[in-house]
Amino acid sequence: MNRVEAVAPLKARDGEPAFAEPWQAQVMAVAAALVAAGRFSAADWSNALGAEIARAEAAGRPDNAETYYQCALEALEHLAKANDLTDSTALGVRKAAWIEAYEHTPHGKPVELPPD
Repeated sequence: MNRVEAVAPLKARDGEPAFAEPWQAQVMAVAAALVAAGRFSAADWSNALGAEIARAEAAGRPDNAETYYQCALEALEHLAKANDLTDSTALGVRKAAWIEAYEHTPHGKPVELPPD
């Protein structure tokens, strides 16, 4: 593998990028890191993700990648709360900080969050 191939985006089987947005890759990376750290099991992750997908299907959400990764985010948040890694208040505060930072970041500049 040459150096360019080593840093190329992950590809799905059909040749398209595996992730449409950086946040999708980040959700999956955080989940994998928490499993590797023993904060919850791979089975817990699989069950939580499956439950979120089932809820999305029951609610009539479209069967597409955006729904899948939104379900992954919801499953990750659920497991983080269930395993005392965070709580609803802390998540709400961080989400509000993210929105504030995003809305006040000039186009083309990286969004920077203040430290916790």
